[in-house]
Parts: sequence; C-alpha cells; structure tokens
Amino acid sequence: MAVLTVTNPLIQVYIIHSAVLALKLIAVSSMTGYTRLTRRVFANPEDVKNFRGVVKLDDPVVERTRRAHMNDLENIPAFWILGALYVTTGPGLGWTTLLFRIFTVCRIIHTVVYVLPVVPQPSRAIAYGIPYIINWYMGIQVVSYYINNF
Repeated sequence: MAVLTVTNPLIQVYIIHSAVLALKLIAVSSMTGYTRLTRRVFANPEDVKNFRGVVKLDDPVVERTRRAHMNDLENIPAFWILGALYVTTGPGLGWTTLLFRIFTVCRIIHTVVYVLPVVPQPSRAIAYGIPYIINWYMGIQVVSYYINNF
C-alpha cells in the first residue's frame, strides 16, 4: 500500500487533476447559466421576472450545455473516487500521471465538442469513451489489488 501524504507525488498528481476537473465542473455550470441569460430562456418563473425572458425548458442550446454538465456530473465524481482509491494501490507515477492527464484532457475535449455541435462525431464518443475506460481500468485495478491482498 502506498504512503498517503501530500508529499507523495501520486497524491499531488491526483490533487492537481481533481482540482482541474472541479474547476471544469464549475465552469460548465456557469456556462449553462450564461447561456440561459444570453438566450433569455429560464426554467423558473421567478427568473423570468428578474431577467425579462421566458420560461422554456427545451431550448436546444441551453439543453446541449446542460447535458454536457450532466455528463460531467455522471463521470467526474467516479474519477475522484476511483482515482483516490487507485493511488492507494501504489501504482507507478508515470503511468498514473498519464492516466489522470488523459482522463482530464479528454473530459475537457468532451465538453468542447459537446457544446459546439459543429465538431462531428465520433469526436464526442471518443472523448467520452477514453475516460470511461480509464475509470473502469482503475476500478478493476483497485478491486483486484485489494482482493489479492485481503
């Protein structure tokens, strides 16, 4: 089992990538709000009064941005959990850095190609699939490690 201190480079790599992903979540949330404001379409009547818009739950641009945010909420928390557990198995620093970096970059690319629909498929599917596989890989490695060391 790895020594888990903030001076451990594995923990530092995890912290950096987790923080970038958290900032990305905040940014996409803000993007959804900004899109609602600029298009003047809102989900709640009280917002319509304050910002002079209309209640509309199916604006395609807002919904696309919102779906990108929901997709992050379905995938990034799993990375936080599995990544934290994965570093406890004592993996190599280079390999772990590569996994975390690829995961983070792909999640950023996924949002860009999701929000900008001019980028054709399979770009979004690839940007989704690679981090998905990384999460599965880390989860399987954690389970395997602890079953074998139980």
